Amino acid sequence: MNNWQELTLRPDMLIKDAMLIIDKGALKTSFVVDESGFLLGSVTDGDIRRALLQGVDVDELVLDVMNKHVTWLDQECTSEQIKAKMIEFDISCIPLLSNGKVVDIVCLKSLVDEDIKQNPVFIMAGGFGSRLRPLTDNCPKPMLPIGSKPMLEILVERFAKQGFINFIFSTHYMPEVITEYFGDGEKWGVNITYVYEELPLGTGGALGLLPRDLSDLSIIMVNGDVLTDLDFNSLLDFHNKHNFDATMCVREQEYQIHYGVVESDKNLVIRMREKPTYYHDINMGIYVVSSNCFRDVKANLKVDMPSYLEERVKGDKKVGLMKYQGYWLDIGRMEDYQKAQRDIESVNLL
Repeated sequence: MNNWQELTLRPDMLIKDAMLIIDKGALKTSFVVDESGFLLGSVTDGDIRRALLQGVDVDELVLDVMNKHVTWLDQECTSEQIKAKMIEFDISCIPLLSNGKVVDIVCLKSLVDEDIKQNPVFIMAGGFGSRLRPLTDNCPKPMLPIGSKPMLEILVERFAKQGFINFIFSTHYMPEVITEYFGDGEKWGVNITYVYEELPLGTGGALGLLPRDLSDLSIIMVNGDVLTDLDFNSLLDFHNKHNFDATMCVREQEYQIHYGVVESDKNLVIRMREKPTYYHDINMGIYVVSSNCFRDVKANLKVDMPSYLEERVKGDKKVGLMKYQGYWLDIGRMEDYQKAQRDIESVNLL
């Protein structure tokens, strides 16, 4: 808090003066410090109200109503540690100390506001889900339930818990099912807008539908049929740190050949390996795209995201990858959908 010193109290201050300072801070709490800045206690508007009901006069001293048992933290604590402590004790502000002296007062609201990410989240939700028929005959694939919720809702809630509030859904197949369910996103505490693909444009081509006046912040793109426990903030930080044009999320996939493999040169055997295992990085369908990258996509251009990024690489753009080995499931086949139903209870996705 920039002006925290103005909101502290002295023990010899009158209660009526303390009331003005507490009211000015709008925190309902102030902290009592001595002339050297050492923390002595706290006073809330509730403390003063109870004292007045007991007959204490407003011209008496703050010392008479001060609570000496104050929850505080060391200034070296991280924002996450501070927030966790405040939530645990249900307090709206907490002093940070260095050798007993107050060096800052932190408000829970400011920590929550810091967590909010303005970066748009662009979710591809227009696919037909042909391989999941007949389930998708009357329901777009992202709206199929996993447990008790549509997979798209699980994805939105996971982003929202990580501080993302601005969403754009790309729709095509049965868009009204999605728009009627999510509306403007108010129910989830987020903002949702929609773009509609009259003809399927592919994951890359859908970028051409985005408003040209969208912010210059990087966009997180994700397919609407993905379940993952990925930390999207870490992905965004990785992208920004390396100043990539775009970042693709990949995971290492193991593939074993169940036969002996013979390597040869013409008619000569060079090497034989029994049931070798190969490793490949596969695309997770999750990307971060810079504003320059998405603005270069022309309207009505039909292109998948991997092909578009390949063109960026050929144009000497920096396209990076971040490897992730946590939970990830692309729900493209009936076996994947059945696996998702089993996983939802055991994996932390809700």
